[in-house]
Amino acid sequence: MVLILGLLSAIGPFAIDMYLPALPQIGASLNAPVAAVQASLTAFFLALGVGQPVFGTLSDLWGRKKPLYLGLGLFVLASIGCALAQDIHTLVALRFVQGLGASAGMAIPRAVVRDLHTGHQAARMMSLLMLVFSVSPILAPLAGSAVIALGGWRWVFWSVTLSAVLGLAAMVRGLPETRDAAARAGSTWRDALSAYAWLLRDWHYLGLVFIGGCAMSGFFVYLAGSPFVLINHYGLSTTQYSMAFALNAIAFIGVAQFTGPLGQRFGLVPVVKWAASLCGVVMCSLLAYYLLGGDQLAVLIGLYFIASALMGLVIPTTSVLALEAHGEIAGTAAALLGTLQMLSGAIAMQVVGLFSTGKPLPMVIGMAAGALCGVALTWLTLGGAGADRAALHN
Repeated sequence: MVLILGLLSAIGPFAIDMYLPALPQIGASLNAPVAAVQASLTAFFLALGVGQPVFGTLSDLWGRKKPLYLGLGLFVLASIGCALAQDIHTLVALRFVQGLGASAGMAIPRAVVRDLHTGHQAARMMSLLMLVFSVSPILAPLAGSAVIALGGWRWVFWSVTLSAVLGLAAMVRGLPETRDAAARAGSTWRDALSAYAWLLRDWHYLGLVFIGGCAMSGFFVYLAGSPFVLINHYGLSTTQYSMAFALNAIAFIGVAQFTGPLGQRFGLVPVVKWAASLCGVVMCSLLAYYLLGGDQLAVLIGLYFIASALMGLVIPTTSVLALEAHGEIAGTAAALLGTLQMLSGAIAMQVVGLFSTGKPLPMVIGMAAGALCGVALTWLTLGGAGADRAALHN
């Protein structure tokens, strides 16, 4: 089940990471300027943010599987349309629809984890889900480069179409319904809106969401800036860039597997506190290095490798803690979590993009700012009464 949930969660990121190496070729093929091609990426991110509350709410009303079928079906149809698109405007519109479909796979698997487990068991399952989910940044850029070399950019979309069809087949055979009729009896859209209003007033939930959101923001800044910094500034080839990008995912995956054991031994709250704080120290060290005139690629890759490893403890653990007290509306809570984190990352990416020069420093400033905001939120949210509240659900 963890494998299936991870695959469903990874379909959206795969459609992003596999697509990145195709951007220059798409612009040339469709005779589109850089800004218009980048808009197809932005449209996908926006749709991921907009779609998650809709599918999260539907999963509380209808059960977990029906909205997943709907989302993946929409993703498949839009992916076929993208593969056949003849102009950039059509591609941008279909990428938005594709992102809406992918948002079901982003929101609902976290709700399934909460349906089945809480506490340390949930943290262990969430870390295993992240293991499968995080394979995307390792394999997708390399796979995208290979597919583009063999068949051109349109084959990227045929490939993600196939991945979604395989996800549908796996879900039919191996994923049970985890929200039964009794749990969803009496649920209405009015209840869902009330749930969102309640969650948006829950400072503890929001604090946990944005701790993970700050970590995601730093990664989004790196995602947007690293191709220009590593390829143009440091002179890496596209294959070398894909391998360097994959190192961060390897660090995240490896350390995320210790979330369950560390949480069981020390408690989930202390794990988040110290991992977020150490991540802040590492990113401040990287920022200081560049402010003092350093410019070695090995330092950038090495320190961000450590920071990525620490984020492997922060992101899954804060997701578990955020959902602990909201089992009755786990789909709604998981969807809002995903939306707020996705929008936080998108905003950070756009803001830092305004100051980007192709040099490392603007990117590193954005990454360090995300880490420091995460540290501040961690101690505000999980210090004192916040720690006591989180401990009640461990």
